[in-house]
Amino acid sequence: MAESVAELVSRARRGDASAFDQLARRHVRAAYVIALAVLGRPADAEDVAQEAFVAALEHLDDCREPARFSGWLVRIVRNRALNALEKRKLRDPVDDVREIATAAHVGDVVLRAHLLAALAKLPEVQREIVLLHDLDGWTHAELADALGLSEVNCRQHLFAARRALRAALPSEVHHGTGT
Repeated sequence: MAESVAELVSRARRGDASAFDQLARRHVRAAYVIALAVLGRPADAEDVAQEAFVAALEHLDDCREPARFSGWLVRIVRNRALNALEKRKLRDPVDDVREIATAAHVGDVVLRAHLLAALAKLPEVQREIVLLHDLDGWTHAELADALGLSEVNCRQHLFAARRALRAALPSEVHHGTGT
């Protein structure tokens, strides 16, 4: 049986590196998804997610409720991502097309470009919810806890996000993917 998050946090606080490694493995995708929802660029999201894990390890004693580590980490990631976004706005923006063009297949590039553009049009909370739910498999209860919303509100945001994505994506994209 897998250890609870609270048990892993407790072990990690006592210096058990393998416990923090398990926490990181359980939450790495969610951290990336949150950062991507804010930043919209995969490479930036990876950097922010890594930075957030370093910060979480350094400040693990500040997590007042170990059972709610997921929500605590989401707040760290979101804050780091927002800070990175502000810094990026101060610099000359890198052309997103260059980053998208590094994908392996032309069809993937086109699909990815459409999806990133559609996601960028969603409000941040809807991006976070649709990515965490649909890509990382979070339940409505987990979303509600981590984002500080009700389960009903999470469901409403998810419904609205999916509807907006369907409307924004070309018909051949969602007909081909089953959405």
